[in-house]
Amino acid sequence: MLKVGVTGGIGSGKTTICKIFESLNVPVYYADKSAKFIMTNNVVLKQKIISIFGSGAYHKNQTLNRKHIADIAFHTPEKLKMLNEAVHPAVLKDSQSWHKNHKNIPYTLKEAALLFESGSYKHLDKMITVVAPMEIRIKWLLKRDKTTREAILARIDKQLSDEEKMVRSDFIIYNDEKQGLIKQVLDIHTKLSLMSISL
Repeated sequence: MLKVGVTGGIGSGKTTICKIFESLNVPVYYADKSAKFIMTNNVVLKQKIISIFGSGAYHKNQTLNRKHIADIAFHTPEKLKMLNEAVHPAVLKDSQSWHKNHKNIPYTLKEAALLFESGSYKHLDKMITVVAPMEIRIKWLLKRDKTTREAILARIDKQLSDEEKMVRSDFIIYNDEKQGLIKQVLDIHTKLSLMSISL
């Protein structure tokens, strides 16, 4: 079974792409969703996060205060680094366990924005990068996150450029509202399925 990563900059449409793959019965591990669960339920990790960001890192009902963490992390590089060093290993361990539970299928997908930045790509067999024009990304993120253009650009600046990700990827999906997404996904699905047979 192949382990395949799906990455791309914030707002590029990774989730949309993964939903198309899911319609083809391909299991998808959503790293961000899993990270939220682990950060809320893993007692050791929770204490680490509180030590980095203070008690405000969690709401009174013990759910994760993402805004509090993001406001500090994206303006304090050393705290962002500490957060990543605490969270990424826990998510990697969880994803590896998840992959092992999916057998007798051609391939699985792991969706995450920071697969290259975190080094998680080293544990995957192939990489797919989703790219979208900057203005489309900003327009979508303004609608989704109810934030400012400046805040979005600051977050984008913290990630590897599309060009760097594309060079390091096996497949590229262009989410530019011109090229059909379903056809691109089907083409990659066929290639990955054939690759898995030859393993």
